[in-house]
Amino acid sequence: MLIDGKEISKLAYKDIVNEIKIITKKIKRPPTLNIILIGENPSSLTYVNNKLKKCEEIGIKGNLIKKPNNIGQKDVLSIISELNADKRADGIILQLPIPNHLNERILIESINPLKDVDGLTATNIGLLSIGNPRFIPATAYGIMEILKKEKISSEGKNIVVIGRSNIVGKPMVALLSGKSENATVTVCHSKTINLEQHTVNADIIIVAVGKPNVLDGSMVKKGVIVIDVGINRIENKENSKGFSIVGDVEFNSISKKASLITPVPGGVGPMTIAMLMKNVCEAAKLNI
Repeated sequence: MLIDGKEISKLAYKDIVNEIKIITKKIKRPPTLNIILIGENPSSLTYVNNKLKKCEEIGIKGNLIKKPNNIGQKDVLSIISELNADKRADGIILQLPIPNHLNERILIESINPLKDVDGLTATNIGLLSIGNPRFIPATAYGIMEILKKEKISSEGKNIVVIGRSNIVGKPMVALLSGKSENATVTVCHSKTINLEQHTVNADIIIVAVGKPNVLDGSMVKKGVIVIDVGINRIENKENSKGFSIVGDVEFNSISKKASLITPVPGGVGPMTIAMLMKNVCEAAKLNI
């Protein structure tokens, strides 16, 4: 059975739109999301455009600060400093990845944690790790909402998270292993030996590695719940675009054994943007 992320996101947006109206009335302006985009990465351009489009649809003011690939570290720090000081700038995102000559961690840490709607500063990561999150990274937040809306309890379950990024893997571990969820969580990654030994007994598997076919039907048990976060472009000459979008799991074999599975596209993706918008609302509330 497929988990329809689009339908779940529609329910989330109803609440978010109502919240935006309340916030706009109280602060006498719409909440704002400020996105710093460096270079011409095609995927980043697509992600940013999707975020800005959704902002416009639901009543958030989206501002794009687009800079060339050769911009210097000091110049980016200056942009972030100006946004930090601007009381009308609620949320700040540094769209990743950034060019190699820039120091990602220094730039992220320069963002005011109260405006860090991606939840990637050390302060916000720390708050999440102690079970008192201010901003949950949007993809992890979206997964938690999917589990909630589908009435999937994680308490006492064996959950395997494949991937250990700051955006998905690590926050998922913090959320699921906390006292509110009480799951037993195993983290696997590219260096894990015999991945199947960990996945075959899992009740829930969350896959976020950005590589097709990491998991197939032979590696899971009957009735497993699979959350596929991956978005991969693979060559497909039969498609008019010349490519297809697939997830990280081998969908055909796993879907025959899974009780629930997120499709790609249409699963986790729609919820990621919805939860980012929710984080922007939370940031704007700090101005009330």
